[in-house]
Amino acid sequence: MKKSMAKQSPTVHGALLVDKPAGFTSHDLVNVVRKKLGTKKVGHAGTLDPDATGLMLVGIGFGTKLMEYSVGCDKTYDAQITFGTATSTLDAAGEVTETADMSGLEAESVIQAVKAFIGNIEQVPPMVSALKVDGKRLHELAREGKTVERKARPVTVTQFDISSTENPLVYTATVSCSSGTYIRSLADDLGRALGGVAHLSALRRTRIGRFNIDQAVALDDVSLESLMGVEALLGEAPLVPLPEELVPKVWNGQALDISIGDGIVGLTDNGQLIAVYRSDGNKLKAEKVAPH
Repeated sequence: MKKSMAKQSPTVHGALLVDKPAGFTSHDLVNVVRKKLGTKKVGHAGTLDPDATGLMLVGIGFGTKLMEYSVGCDKTYDAQITFGTATSTLDAAGEVTETADMSGLEAESVIQAVKAFIGNIEQVPPMVSALKVDGKRLHELAREGKTVERKARPVTVTQFDISSTENPLVYTATVSCSSGTYIRSLADDLGRALGGVAHLSALRRTRIGRFNIDQAVALDDVSLESLMGVEALLGEAPLVPLPEELVPKVWNGQALDISIGDGIVGLTDNGQLIAVYRSDGNKLKAEKVAPH
């Protein structure tokens, strides 16, 4: 008796911008997308904490292979910072570890203090980050009650606009920064720079590189119709239509004697991205070839 074959999901390739709701881990979001699209090959770039909301960049099928070209983009966040209270995680999810009387805090002082955090700065990654030390993620060590020394890393903050609210201890901020910047650390450092303490009480990511939250779909609304082409993950890389005679060579990953400047290029056949090649000025060499 023949065993029945499990039905294979149709191959799906693309990119997706999703507005992550609160209460979902980035992994939870990927699982939901898998179910909605009926495909297992789904990945994301740029983790958001469960309490955070906002823009997530997701790759599907061949798109998962191209995510590396979108990693490292600058990002923009809307944040809320609460002064007078520090937490174990530097955000609202942690336990209160320290308090300070900051009832006399003035908006002018906060705005002045923020200026020290704009530009190229050094930042110590928080213990609750996904950064690895000696092969283990910091947040895993933190859950074990361990604290390890972390080296300060250079990051760049290009925008840090802060405004007071009706609550004298709560401020809202818009931060644009390089990849790898921890907004919770900015909040903590700002509180200490003002002679007290603070924590990040809310966070929403509104931009990743050239992608904006206005382009995103709600997680409930994810469908095949909401997918973008995988070429969206190549950023500003040029897309080059292939002459018919070169298509078989590209499918086989062969180098091409073509000069197209330096950097990566997307090679297309009938408007579809079939490969990513890298140019050294004299020749194109294959980096990624779509499944076929």
